[in-house]
Amino acid sequence: MADDHKGAILQRDKETYAIVPRTPVGLVTAEQLERIVEVTRRYDIPIIKITSGQRFALVGIKENDIEAVWRDLGIEAGKATELCLHYVQACPGTAVCRFGVQDSLGLGTEIESLFSHIELPAKMKIGISGCPFCCGESFVRDIGAFGKKSGWTVIIGGSSARRPRIGDVIAQDISKEEVMTLINKIFDYYRENGKKNERMAQFVDRLGIDNVKDRLK
Repeated sequence: MADDHKGAILQRDKETYAIVPRTPVGLVTAEQLERIVEVTRRYDIPIIKITSGQRFALVGIKENDIEAVWRDLGIEAGKATELCLHYVQACPGTAVCRFGVQDSLGLGTEIESLFSHIELPAKMKIGISGCPFCCGESFVRDIGAFGKKSGWTVIIGGSSARRPRIGDVIAQDISKEEVMTLINKIFDYYRENGKKNERMAQFVDRLGIDNVKDRLK
């Protein structure tokens, strides 16, 4: 992240920048899409890339245009390199999917709203799925949850990085309110005991899942 350019990431050419507008749980409005198109054309931005976190990356911005691009977009910057919650990935859930049994978009939106500005030992990614098919990739995110008719299952310690790890189930058949309470406990415990740049998978492996479960009761 460039220190003097809000939300701008210097690219490989060492001349241009990328920005990631915040799109909670991958939802965008028609107005936001129109502004993205207008800004891309106005400032001759060569690449719009949909990221794995259900966000848009605008790539190839000239240094002198960064401030104006943000102003004209009118969208908050999404976290991309900071030590905090980067995004909550969520499937459509009961909003539109015929397989959905829980409101993944609703839960994901609430999680992102409450926890997105909290400083953490390392970056965090959360995956929320409205059914056991886990289209929100819940088992390979730092924190995950998927819905069943009987309630939510919560998972921690997943990773899809170079050392992949299937997350551990720490709670089953709990309500949305209980999920929020549990995630708050996870954040507090992780903030108090995590090492700098130690992702949740490494954190769980270091402390042991049984110890982590005991502390979260």
